[in-house]
Amino acid sequence: MIPWPLAELVPHAGDMLLIEEILACDDQGIETRLVVRPGLFTDADGALPAWIGVELMAQSVAAFAGCQARRRGEAPALGFLLGTRQFACDVAAFPAGGELRIHAQPALQNDDGMAIFDCHLQGPGCQASARLNVYRPPRADLYLEEPAP
Repeated sequence: MIPWPLAELVPHAGDMLLIEEILACDDQGIETRLVVRPGLFTDADGALPAWIGVELMAQSVAAFAGCQARRRGEAPALGFLLGTRQFACDVAAFPAGGELRIHAQPALQNDDGMAIFDCHLQGPGCQASARLNVYRPPRADLYLEEPAP
């Protein structure tokens, strides 16, 4: 069981926090889940477009990084999704009411904040996979500052 609320691990709030629960997390990876419900990104039938699978994977990676930070006694840090490779999905949309489970596993991590994660998503009659390139800078606040005019 993860002792920290999901909202304290992932830098998203309200309708933008799409994953609902962390099922397991250790040094080898994370498993998260959600049930597809009507919301910000669903279509008229309540289905979630398949391309949102990349965001579900990215939020799972963020939750993994947040758990790792908390285990070290640190606050979760802001990170960035740099790119996605080899995204494949066998459906156009994830069905309304379907439970989706996302697995994210680090394939490469280095001390400068760069990492690659292998991610897989499974749900009723659907699956998706991708490799995510992510970056956690030592001073994320510098990337968020507006340049002086």
